[in-house]
Amino acid sequence: MRLAIIGTGYVGLVSGACFSEFGHDVTCVDINEATIAKLKAGEIPIYEPGLDDLVRRNSRSGRLSFTSDIAEGVRDADAVFIAVGTPSRRGDGHADLSYVFAAAEQAAKALTKPCVMVTKSTVPVGTAKQVAEIVEKARPDLRIDVASNPEFLREGSAIEDFMRPDRVVCGVSDENAKAVLRDIYRPLSLREVPILFVDCATSELIKYAANAFLAVKITFINEIADLCEKAGANVQAVAHGIGMDKRIGSKFLHAGPGYGGSCFPKDTTALLKTAEDHEIPLQIVKATVDVNSQRKRSMGRRVIAAAGGSVKDKKIALLGLTFKPNTDDMRDSPAIDIVRVLQDHGAQVSAYDPEGRHQAEAVLEGVEFADDAYQAMDGAEALVLVTEWNEFRALDLDRVRRLLKSPTIVDLRNIYPPEQMRAAGFDYSSIGRP
Repeated sequence: MRLAIIGTGYVGLVSGACFSEFGHDVTCVDINEATIAKLKAGEIPIYEPGLDDLVRRNSRSGRLSFTSDIAEGVRDADAVFIAVGTPSRRGDGHADLSYVFAAAEQAAKALTKPCVMVTKSTVPVGTAKQVAEIVEKARPDLRIDVASNPEFLREGSAIEDFMRPDRVVCGVSDENAKAVLRDIYRPLSLREVPILFVDCATSELIKYAANAFLAVKITFINEIADLCEKAGANVQAVAHGIGMDKRIGSKFLHAGPGYGGSCFPKDTTALLKTAEDHEIPLQIVKATVDVNSQRKRSMGRRVIAAAGGSVKDKKIALLGLTFKPNTDDMRDSPAIDIVRVLQDHGAQVSAYDPEGRHQAEAVLEGVEFADDAYQAMDGAEALVLVTEWNEFRALDLDRVRRLLKSPTIVDLRNIYPPEQMRAAGFDYSSIGRP
């Protein structure tokens, strides 16, 4: 089929590359001409394992192309996927849908034949209805069916998630849109992937509800970790014990410094705003947002306590800045709050991240960025493990101890066994473990 993807950010580029891998003819559209020029030259603007090979292979085959001209991109398209950003709107926290609406109107005006327009961006309940009104006004002469197809991609494993998803959710209002989406995702039928067809409002809410529930699980285990520290229990054993219950499951029960990233923070906030509009208080989600926000700053205070109660004029080394490994995404990363707390208390922060330096430099001021982990920790009073990149899982502990001015390690991801670290001579602390 002939597909157009509007937006070459994380969701749009991954989706476009994977659809072309299915065998569809895909054109990715973006108004940022510099981004399109890079993609045409084989340069990938985001870090996602395997994405560069996927883009290059399908570009060479002719199934994947890029343009900044929306009319060229949607010409003769059977389906147009809108995958533009929906950031939190400044001032009230609602999802900013201006990019979605603009893309829908421009695409509708440029279409040359009947088409299905699909919102793949994360959008609040009722957005598909608004998009339908926009396209009807823009092209009353052309049949354009509007559908919803939210993404469930984890940064760092997005290609695997797209190719082998737990499910595909499609919100449709007529049989034509259902048939087109079924045909687009037909390659997944060989893997017997469930395709759930619902109405558009339900599809939109499934996405927000899923992210909110996962955010609740993360925040829940973080609070249990705090209790474990006071009670002398081990949060990893607690998580394992409750995760064995099939009703609960083990995923997203890893204690740490709090959630961040492109989805959970903005989606939980947007869900709360939508609920407020409908006069439905979501107390559990609200508590999750509040606790997570407080937790990030509390991690900075935890580092200060480990460093003897003061970090004034002390060098503190951070390993990992992105909100999770295998991405360069710094959006709402716990590292941002940790760095700011340390700097507010007079610390000199040195940091290293395998892929996030460029993004980190844009949001963190006054940080000394190192070229590798050992350079970052040289002469530091304390070493803080913030993101669990694989290369931090097997540090040369003898070298670490020699480089640190004080053998203090704060492990916010529980990477190392406490007994091993203490036996190696470190003043070691972690999350929710004795």
